[in-house]
Amino acid sequence: MGLQTTKEMFAKAYEGGYAIGAFNFNNMEVVQSIARTAAEEKAPFILQASASAIKFAGMAYVIALAKAVEAENPDAVFALHLDHGEDFEICKACVDAGFTSVMFDGSKYPLEENIRRTKEVVDYAHAHGAVVEGELGRLAGVEDDVNVSAEDAMYTDPAEAERFVKETGVDSLAIAIGTSHGAFKFKGEARLRLDILEEVARRLPGFPIVLHGASSVPGYLIDQINAYGGQMDGAKGVPAELLRKAASMAVCKINIDSDIRMAMTAAVRKSFVESPANFDPRKYMGPARDEIRNVVIDKLRNALGASGKA
Repeated sequence: MGLQTTKEMFAKAYEGGYAIGAFNFNNMEVVQSIARTAAEEKAPFILQASASAIKFAGMAYVIALAKAVEAENPDAVFALHLDHGEDFEICKACVDAGFTSVMFDGSKYPLEENIRRTKEVVDYAHAHGAVVEGELGRLAGVEDDVNVSAEDAMYTDPAEAERFVKETGVDSLAIAIGTSHGAFKFKGEARLRLDILEEVARRLPGFPIVLHGASSVPGYLIDQINAYGGQMDGAKGVPAELLRKAASMAVCKINIDSDIRMAMTAAVRKSFVESPANFDPRKYMGPARDEIRNVVIDKLRNALGASGKA
């Protein structure tokens, strides 16, 4: 129990036909909401920080927040993960600091170079008790330091995925099957290439697959943000039923970031408009924390199927 790698978590998720929620965080209130809600739901979870989140909060604070989760709830089943590490140095720094899992994103490189760079991270992480997520294929959209145009996006080739896993020794693999970063994922009907996922699973039986860019972008949050001065017209995410289907197959980890940001933004905007005289951060961060809780509950129950699995 407590802070651990994703190895056993993913093995159980694969066997049980559910996925672990990997929730991005930047501050204390987000961590509190994720961890306390997961505890209520008796669900395993992953706290993940991007390089820009670490820069914003500070490595020491990121580690301390994870330790605080463990101190508050020793029975929590969770991992601390680096999201989208762009080079060996940031992956090494996170492993050295106490992250139990890191992602090296070499998807921008040709296959041979991606394999070489990923294996370098794998060798170091495994020698220090951490696990590694790799990525093959490119998701469109914008998230922190990741910015890929629709023209540069590409689906994952299942044959390359098989080779990549075997030659790098990664513990999980993020693939591109139609999700995208940010809150504006689809212009028309939402579709995922589940046929690609099925073929990857056939070639890599029992191997945990990861979906990035998988926030659902709830309509009620869009409406609330817009009603209180925001501008999110046209935002569209991945329906929960598609995520649940993927989780019932080989997907063991689903990343959720935009929905968390939207929940916080919606609550804070509402508070500022309805209580303009308030200047106590607790009075607007408290409702924001509650709104994030609602999102996390919905994800754990309806998209991931992870409630009760800790």
